[in-house]
Formats: sequence, C-alpha cells, structure tokens
Amino acid sequence: MRKLLVTGGAGFIGSNFVHHVVDHTDDHVTVLDKLTYAGNRASLDGLPADRVELVVGDITDAALVDSLFENADAVVHYAAESHNDNSLNDPRPFLDTNIIGTYTLLEAARKHGTRLHHISTDEVYGDLELDDPERFTENTPYNPSSPYSSTKAGSDLLVRAWVRSFGVQATISNCSNNYGPYQHVEKFIPRQITNVIRGIRPKLYGKGENVRDWIHADDHSSAVLTILDGGRIGETYLIGADGEKDNKTVVELILTLMGQPADAYDHVTDRAGHDLRYAIDSTKLRTELGWQPQYRDFEAGLAATIDWYKATEAWWAADKDGVEAFYASKGQ
Repeated sequence: MRKLLVTGGAGFIGSNFVHHVVDHTDDHVTVLDKLTYAGNRASLDGLPADRVELVVGDITDAALVDSLFENADAVVHYAAESHNDNSLNDPRPFLDTNIIGTYTLLEAARKHGTRLHHISTDEVYGDLELDDPERFTENTPYNPSSPYSSTKAGSDLLVRAWVRSFGVQATISNCSNNYGPYQHVEKFIPRQITNVIRGIRPKLYGKGENVRDWIHADDHSSAVLTILDGGRIGETYLIGADGEKDNKTVVELILTLMGQPADAYDHVTDRAGHDLRYAIDSTKLRTELGWQPQYRDFEAGLAATIDWYKATEAWWAADKDGVEAFYASKGQ
C-alpha cells in the first residue's frame, strides 16, 4: 500500500482526487489542508477512516511539512490560492501559499528524496485570441496576467529549478478549467447553478465571449494519477478534454438544463484583465502515457453537476450569501 500525501485535499480538485484514489487504488491518503474558506471537511465525508486521514495545517509550516514527508511515498501538491477575483482584491495570500508553500514542499522533497507531483493551471500561459486556431502546449511560453496566474507560474518555475539544481523527483501538470462536485460557490459554474436554485438570476461577465476549456474533475484526477505512476521526472504534462465553451453558452446551457429560459441572466461588469481564451493540447499526455478523458459529453457532465448541487445544499449554503455580497459590492 502506497502512502500518499495530498496537499489541499479538502479543496475542490484535491478532494475529487482523494475520492478517485480511494475508488481506484489501495493507496492510503494523508490530506494536509489549511481549511481556509475553500477547504471543507465535508468534502471528505464518507471516505474510509482507515485509508484517509486529515491533518489541518499550513504548507508553509516547514516543521509540519517535514514530519509528513517522512512517512510519505509520494506527494501530490494541490494546495493553492486559486480564485482570480480574490487575487485582484488581495494578492498577498497567493504569494504566501503558491510561492512560499511550494518552496517549503520542495525543500522537504529534496531532504527526503520524495516523489512530488505539482498541480498547476493553464492560466500561466496567458490567453489566446478567440479566433486563434492554436492551443497551449508544453512549449508555450509563460505569459501570466493576474496575481493568481503569476504566482502559479512562479511555483512551476521553482519546481523546474529544484529538479535541475537539486535532483528533486518532480513532475508538473497544467490543467484547464475544472467542473464537478465539491467546487466552492464563488466559482463560475457552481455560482450560476446555485443562483438558479436560490431564484437569483445568473450573472455573466461582459459579453460572455470568454472561452474556457472545460474538464470534469474526475478526468483531471485520473490524469494526475497516470502522471504520478508513469510520468517522466522533470517533465510537464498538459491536461485537457477538448471542452472549449464560451461563458455565454455555459450559462445558457445551465439555465436550459434547469428548466429556465435560456436568456434569464444578467450581464455584469467584466473582470479586470479578463483572459479571452484558454485551450489545451493534451497530445503529449495521451500519446506518451495513454490517458483519455471519460467525460466527453459536457452537457451530460454539467447535468450531473447540477444534480449534485441540488442534492447538497447543506454543503454550500453557508457560503452563498457572503459570496453574492462580495460580487454585489463590485457590481458583478
């Protein structure tokens, strides 16, 4: 039985990964999570106590991190401040967690010789024009545009430097936008779904032309596990599921799936510096490691996600009013 340490494992993508590991391996998982507003103990409910342990703590706590690395066969690093709108409001936590936290983990991996996989984002590459036929690849130059994406880019470069300079056994993955269960209601898709549930009109930034390359969180999880098991040390793998959709289309699909008129939403003030388009070319991951996404039908995956939020209001309700108050203060 392999012993995994998963940072940020009570957050959205991290908790989905923990569920995936429990369902598809016999690994034991220790979750290290600070339980900030984006982490939720309830996201780990129902998992077997003999296989999943939660340690509440900060990845910048070097002594704690060192003690956990001593007993880990491999570490998957999800912990991050990840919401663009929050980074525009207060960048400092993004520097602390994404830069200093990643450095702390790298030093522990260096000391203990522990295998590390670093989770990152396609936002480090900046954005593409709406009519550009190109997609991001592992060779696309970094061009981050926000405090969030710039700190993630910095963390990626730290990983690469520690691999080259100190021989740390690490890989990196950059993934497109995730959707699925356990996502905080501040994020685009769950915000619109929970608005409709609450009888609030969904909100669309600007004209809604911005394009995101959507992937179900379970497909992200299977890709990470594939890289952890077979990825080449020092390599970067892009994870995507060919799910490009503009925001307007997504909002209208949510409304239609929830039995509402497709135009029953409001246009609001656009996000400052809003990236136009993200698109992932995951050829390397698919050809080198044989990975394939399972959720190829975005509408079906979205319908299942809507059903999850309808059934789990107790999981998200406590955060909803505060999120809407924050956006209302910004005219969004």
